[in-house]
Formats: sequence, C-alpha cells, structure tokens
Amino acid sequence: MKIICIGRNYADHAKELNNEVQEEPIIFLKPDTAIITGNKPFFHPEFSQNIHHELELVVKINRIGKHIEPRFAHKYYNEVTVGIDFTARDLQTELKTKGLPWERAKAFDGSAPLGEFVTVESLGKDIQALNIRLEKNGSTVQNGTTANMMHTVNNIIAYVSQYFTLKIGDLIYTGTPAGVSKVEIGDNLKGYLEEQCLFDFNIR
Repeated sequence: MKIICIGRNYADHAKELNNEVQEEPIIFLKPDTAIITGNKPFFHPEFSQNIHHELELVVKINRIGKHIEPRFAHKYYNEVTVGIDFTARDLQTELKTKGLPWERAKAFDGSAPLGEFVTVESLGKDIQALNIRLEKNGSTVQNGTTANMMHTVNNIIAYVSQYFTLKIGDLIYTGTPAGVSKVEIGDNLKGYLEEQCLFDFNIR
C-alpha cells in the first residue's frame, strides 16, 4: 500500500508559503507507518518545533491501474475522506535550502492521520465540488473547496499512474488549501468533508 501525496495543488496555499506554482503535479510519498486511524492521538515529534497541519481530500484506489486515461480515472475510486499531511516546516525549510528531499519533514511516523471513509455517491456531489474544513480547538482554520484544485482528482490519478502502478488500497492525498498553521501539544483537530466530521483527535 502506497501513500501518494500531491504538493501545491491549491494556488492560495502555494502563495501563503511563497512557493512557485508548478505546471505538473508535485509528487512525494509517505510510508504506511505514517497512517493514524480511529481518532488516535498524534504524538508531536521531538525533532521539530514547527509541525503544521495540512488538511486534504484523500482518495482510496479500488482497482489496479497503469497508464490510466483521465476519462477513465473515476472508475478507480469510490471512497474518499479527509486527512492531515503533517509537515515539519522547520525541517522542510532546512532540507529545501540544501536542495535535499523532503521525506524527513513529510513522511515521519504518524504524519498521515486519516478520517473515516465515505462513498462518493453518498455525498451527492461532484468530487470537484466538495468542501473540506479543519477546526483547531473549535475554530475553523482551513476551509476550501476541491473546485479550486489546480489538478483535478481524475487528472492526478492519470498523471500518477504514468509513473506508479496504482493498487487496491493505495491512498492519494490531493493537496491542501490555505490556512496551514502550527500545532501544539494539547490541540484538538476536527476534519470535515461537507458537513460530516470524519476525524477528531488530539495532539499529545
């Protein structure tokens, strides 16, 4: 099982971090040890003083695919949720400055909490018209719509499948809207897809 993540897929998020917007999707991977499910707590790692939350729509692949055409990509998933791409921003900045890969800042244990999956059909809306929202300690800190994705879910699947064979159970984190910020021990995070709260966990 692979966790495939897409970076800078919302222009407002790229702008808030002063990052260039790329024409092609930016891809990075996380290991399965990054996953947290069942609203278990996230334990703040000691190697970073600046862990940021990044709320994302997450798509679960349901069939094997390679070189998928965009018009057929919708056949490769039927469940979605919201998740967090935790990022050690201080470590990421250091690695980027040195021209090094981001894995230590993005792929550490527990860096990919996941909400409960729901079917796309149950949402009653196009996947490119969904609202995702994150509350931190009861206040909304991220609120975005998949309509603002620079690369649509289906185009992401088609693009990724040129390089990696997609397998059943693979997860695709599709990028985060603006509003990322630091988390502290004691914080509570709740993630919403439309009006459904799909995760609710604490930082310890």
